[in-house]
Amino acid sequence: MDINLTLVVQMLVFLTFVWFTMKFVWPPLEKVLEERRTKIAEGLAAAERSRRELELTQHRISEDLKLARAKSAEIIEKASFRAAQLVEEAKEEAVRQSEHIAKVAQEHLQQEVNRARDNLRKDIGKLAVAGAERILMREINEEVNKALIDNLLKEI
Repeated sequence: MDINLTLVVQMLVFLTFVWFTMKFVWPPLEKVLEERRTKIAEGLAAAERSRRELELTQHRISEDLKLARAKSAEIIEKASFRAAQLVEEAKEEAVRQSEHIAKVAQEHLQQEVNRARDNLRKDIGKLAVAGAERILMREINEEVNKALIDNLLKEI
């Protein structure tokens, strides 16, 4: 094989190209590749941190949700208990009011009965006086007196 000048020149040009590439082209490419590698690593680390934060946040949310459910159940239980108390108090108040109304009605009825008795006594007294006046105006006759008393009893 013949080594001629063209081959030597091509080798020199190729070596110059390799040297030029290694000196001027390769460092910026290597720098870009390293920056890209760093960005990818940072992105992966950020994704891992975000995944851990997401898990922690989901765990906290789950715990908060459990606490909220327990608290809401407690509030509902207290509200139900309070509602039952209010219903019971309302029943007791209704019983007290009905007893009071019955007592007032009984007192009012007793007053009416007493008034009616007083009026009846007055009327009987008036009738007795009227009957006595009639008896005294007439002569004393047993049959007439008996008829007057019967009439008075019918009027009463």
